[in-house]
This record gives sequence, structure tokens and C-alpha cells, in this order.
Amino acid sequence: MTGLKPLADKSESEIYLTLHRVIDAPVEEVYAAWTESEMLRRWMAPGNASVVRAVTEVVVGGTFLVEILGEDGRRWVTCGTYLEVVPFRRLVHTWRWEGSEVETLVTVEFKHAPRGTRLTLTHSRFAKAEARDEHVAGWNKCLTKLKDLWCK
Repeated sequence: MTGLKPLADKSESEIYLTLHRVIDAPVEEVYAAWTESEMLRRWMAPGNASVVRAVTEVVVGGTFLVEILGEDGRRWVTCGTYLEVVPFRRLVHTWRWEGSEVETLVTVEFKHAPRGTRLTLTHSRFAKAEARDEHVAGWNKCLTKLKDLWCK
């Protein structure tokens, strides 16, 4: 037994967020930004925080780990397991912050758009609305950095 709270049943009421972005880059490049450790280091930390370590094994059952350093010196580590990997179309993985018993679920969908890639991020199974709201702010800052990777 891992001591983690299990993922919620689909019958339970979910607290979730869904964010959409159109990124001026091909699907293959945006997908790589989510799956390649070196690319994750460039954007997967909100605001002025930075990624000091990113490890990915993008196969079903594989894991990821991202360690973030805040400008105040605080460190956060998130990790998870890939549950679904459809290259250039869809990633589904668990998400758990180090020290937390709550495991949530992240789904990222990639679609061709007239000007690049339409990305849809759904982060679900939050225990509390406050946690969801904190993640909305964090994801928005991260997704801004992601979009900026292709700004000229």
C-alpha cells in the first residue's frame, strides 16, 4: 500500500480545471515540449520560478518528475505515472506533489489548428476547490511560458 489517496471514482463529484491555448508551433513541437526533459525545463515552472530537474519516461506505466525552484529559494517536486500516451494527440498522467497524499489527474490533448496547435489541459480530481484555484494560476503562468517558446 502506497499511503496515497486513490484516484476518485468517476461517479464522485470532481473538482477540475480546463484550460485552452493555441500555440504558434506544430503539434510535434508542442508535444515534445511536454515529453522531453530538456524542453520541460524551459517552461514547467510558474512565473519567475525555474525547473532545476526534469525526468520523463513517456510510456504507459512510465514516470515523470519535475523539481521547481522558486525565486524565494523554496523547492517543490511533482511526480506522476503515465496512464495513456498517444503520440502527438494525448497524454494522461497522475500528478502528486511531494509531501501530499492527494493524487490528481492531468490530461493534455494536442490538435492541429490553422495557426499551430490547439492545446487543451484538464487537471482533475482535486480534493478541494482552493487547490484547483492555485493550480489554475500556476498552469496559466506555465502555459504563458510554453507559448513564449515560439515567440520571435
